[in-house]
Amino acid sequence: MPTTSPRNLTTQVNLLSDRVLPDLPRHSGWHAIDGVILFDKPVGVTSNGALQWVRRLLAAEKGGHTGTLDPFATGVLPLCLGEATKFSADLLNADKTYEATLRFGQKTDTADLTGTVIEETAELPTVAKLEAVCPQFMGPISQIPPMYSALKRDGQPLYKLARQGVEVERAPRQISIHALAWLNFEQNAAGQVHTATLRVRCSKGTYVRTLAEDMAIAAGSLAHLIALRRTQVGAVTLQGCVSPEALHQGVAAISPITAGALQAADLMQPVVFLVQDLPVVKLTEAQMLRCRHGNPCQAEAGQRLPTAGQCRLLVQGRFLGVAEISPDPSNPDNPLKIQPIRLVSAE
Repeated sequence: MPTTSPRNLTTQVNLLSDRVLPDLPRHSGWHAIDGVILFDKPVGVTSNGALQWVRRLLAAEKGGHTGTLDPFATGVLPLCLGEATKFSADLLNADKTYEATLRFGQKTDTADLTGTVIEETAELPTVAKLEAVCPQFMGPISQIPPMYSALKRDGQPLYKLARQGVEVERAPRQISIHALAWLNFEQNAAGQVHTATLRVRCSKGTYVRTLAEDMAIAAGSLAHLIALRRTQVGAVTLQGCVSPEALHQGVAAISPITAGALQAADLMQPVVFLVQDLPVVKLTEAQMLRCRHGNPCQAEAGQRLPTAGQCRLLVQGRFLGVAEISPDPSNPDNPLKIQPIRLVSAE
């Protein structure tokens, strides 16, 4: 089995991360900032590295990201700050869209360009073969997660075991591929494809690296990813994202740094952005007081409620949180109740 020496790109990524993102001065202290930064992650930075850089830039005391991107990958990475972390589940669970560039003829241990080539073949696919394999990967499919992943076995991330040369059995996972389309092909003189770009729309938990490997094998070849760009998470697209440079420059022009100032500069979305697709229920002050204490409340006269499901709560135009509308069999005269689920902290 032919092998090549490691490219050490993972090490290079770690060394580059501080240089990829602009240097930041020390800040005097952390403070509360609530909102969502729609970040366009550059290559060479971990998702957590991007999050911590944004937190330092804004001196934001609390934050989390909504789905890991590999260091070599780029694109949509929503970062939730402060109270927004309470409402990030929908984006974590949302469908995602990627554009993945495959290089055929080589398999690496990581399934991407950061790894060591562990197998090679002279068999390259044709355009017709690549188009033909797409249907078998559409819809609900089973996928075995790669060893180079953040999944854990007995508390140990699989990638750490993989770096030690240890391979463990991984249970297949059920995922869904909603759309597959080849965007372009690069061919040799014989009409064989050596590089191609694939657009994938898929469910949470899909490893595009593994999908690329499996599709290449189905087409009679081998492949690994040389580029990966996430272009959409739920309804968030690249068009709404901000680059590190634009964010850095925009924040430099703001003083003091507040959520309102960031939103006014189109650098951050409000917390309610994360639940903007939910129907609105406008609460009275009395209803708000009950909800603030976690208690359900009834609809008041003339108040229209959705018949069931989640809704976003507003009080005099201010976002209060998310509630569940459900039947209340104990009250036949007012059969619907509003049960708060997640609320923003009181100002």
